Amino acid sequence: MTVEDVTDLYQAFGDDRIPPGQRETTKFPVLSKGDTPNWDRDTWTFTVTGAVDTELSLSYDEFRALDTVTQRQDFHCVTGWSKLDCEFTGVPFPELAAAAGVTDDAVHVLFHALDGYTTNLPLADCMREEVLFTWAFDDDPLPPEHGGPLRVVTPHKYAYKGAKWVDGVEFLTEPQRGYWEKRGYSNTADPWAEDRYS
Repeated sequence: MTVEDVTDLYQAFGDDRIPPGQRETTKFPVLSKGDTPNWDRDTWTFTVTGAVDTELSLSYDEFRALDTVTQRQDFHCVTGWSKLDCEFTGVPFPELAAAAGVTDDAVHVLFHALDGYTTNLPLADCMREEVLFTWAFDDDPLPPEHGGPLRVVTPHKYAYKGAKWVDGVEFLTEPQRGYWEKRGYSNTADPWAEDRYS
């Protein structure tokens, strides 16, 4: 298995690999807005909707059949900890966007999750190979408490922009805020600018 190391992406955002106000941890703390939702592999579907040429509805096996990569990334939580050298396996966001055919008027993305959680990003921030829909962490299935069966990872943003238990992506023609963004968290979530709260 080839692992692509993308831990140097910080150079486009700041001087240090660990953003200001963060501390490195070897643990992987669990932080969620509520309980871990249940899911059924036979009925789970992933949808791509909104400003696209072709809306998609993929079963778990169909999603897993998409082209995948394994990347070594860093993970930054808004609460102040960073876990370095995480290996995530999954589908790059641009791969999914290409499959649906994003229209020219799409400017924003809203991620939807099994527990009702939503989070948003500008389309330009999503169209990076490092933004992954991941189902494996360090070569093991992603644990449910960390977002399994599928979560988004956004190594250039605080981790609340990476929805756990993600089951849909909506391409928008106008910005729309997600769960934490409506409750005072930063809309930009840039760790190197310490954009924690709005």
